[in-house]
Amino acid sequence: MSDHDPDLPEGEGSVPSPEESAQDAVISHVLDAIRGGDTPDVVPAGSTVAGFAEFLAVEAVLDQRWPETVMEPSLDRITALVDALGNPQRTYPVVHITGTNGKTSVARMVDAILTEVGLRTGRYTSPHLQRATERINLDNRPVTAEGYVAAYNEVAPFVELVDGKRAAGEPALSKFEVLTAMAFAAFADAPVEAAVVEVGLGGRWDATNVADGTVAVITPIGLDHAEYLGSDVLGIAREKAGIIKPGSVAVLATQDREVATILVERAVEVGAQVAREGAEFGVREREIAVGGQRLALQGLSGTYDDVFLPLHGEHQASNAAIALAAAEALIGAGPSQPLDADAVRAAFASVRTPGRLERMRNEPGTPTVLIDAAHNPHGAGALAASLTSEFRFTRLVGVVGVMRDKDARGLLQELEPALHEVVVTAADSPRAMNPDELAAVAVEIFGAERVSVEPDLAQAIEQGVELAEEGGDSGVGVVVTGSVVTAGQARAIFGREPE
Repeated sequence: MSDHDPDLPEGEGSVPSPEESAQDAVISHVLDAIRGGDTPDVVPAGSTVAGFAEFLAVEAVLDQRWPETVMEPSLDRITALVDALGNPQRTYPVVHITGTNGKTSVARMVDAILTEVGLRTGRYTSPHLQRATERINLDNRPVTAEGYVAAYNEVAPFVELVDGKRAAGEPALSKFEVLTAMAFAAFADAPVEAAVVEVGLGGRWDATNVADGTVAVITPIGLDHAEYLGSDVLGIAREKAGIIKPGSVAVLATQDREVATILVERAVEVGAQVAREGAEFGVREREIAVGGQRLALQGLSGTYDDVFLPLHGEHQASNAAIALAAAEALIGAGPSQPLDADAVRAAFASVRTPGRLERMRNEPGTPTVLIDAAHNPHGAGALAASLTSEFRFTRLVGVVGVMRDKDARGLLQELEPALHEVVVTAADSPRAMNPDELAAVAVEIFGAERVSVEPDLAQAIEQGVELAEEGGDSGVGVVVTGSVVTAGQARAIFGREPE
């Protein structure tokens, strides 16, 4: 970390900044509510009431900044911030991950492998399902509320400094930029031996791209965030290819031919090595198993047989192969020095991906309830394929809430073959699509007799369960999907703690 900067505002005796005053006000409000017998939120295990109040206050302050859903293409602000912090992102090797879908699953798998072979890791992913602490992980666990606050307090003076030096009319640091700096600083302070970093939006202009990844992973590319990245898949591929840096290893998922060409051209341009799914690595065998699937994976250093992955879907098998290649590339494993096969098996067996075809309820005599964070047509297609091929539902009801900036029509079209009925709803978010508007789209795709509307998510899940039960006592289920926010709030409704 950097030494004291004489340009920073003095701490003791200085007038509190507006951010500090807002933070103190929220802490006071939360503590007053608790003392009055009200519970503003569930205080997580391992946190004190005061510590959790400080976390909520920090989130309130960060939410005053321009949001993550807004993109202003520049690395100038985040570069100035990490420079002021002493460039913590350069103190450890980084696996940098972009793509349209599968990023978080791949990140969790890479993290599991690196942890199992003995490295101390940091992991940064976005968005979160339930609580912002999920984004910054040390040793494969989310930081505590107190750890999150400590990371913010470390970077806050430098954020104020960078914001204060900006020219008139230039935007201040965004929430995502501040969060990214918090993660990089927390990893350096730990310290970690490797970091797994997921891109927030795009690649070239994403705040995480101030890190020069030793390994650049690009999962399958499709259309998403069209309002910022455009509707040209090849243009999106060029943006995402920006994370491939000189001298790195580019681990590339199977792509459309034109997309693959763009990615390989970028690698050649910067002198990066290339590892391609289906060529240098991939899934050799796959069979559905109880609670997941059993795989034989071809890695960069050899074949790993009898790998149990407790996740459903062919896309997750592909994610596993990608993650294995990325971990091998970071460690430098090769044919003469493969990873320990037992460590690889243990790593994959331990993987959990909350909100990705995750079971919320699976009790005899009641409908199975699943949640999935699919939020674009590509993700919905993978979800529908998994539901069709790996489950034997005689009746499956979808509870769907979509953000209004997403392709709701494309998402519903992908889901329709797998669902008998759909209950449209809305998550508690200002970005949520109005349920009546979503219902109008759903009726065009499913027909009016297969569509119900229930604006409240909890009640929509109950209605979905009731509709599923009309199919009998067995083989019936409900899947809650449509957005990360919808999946996260459904997870909270079922009483699950953030992971």
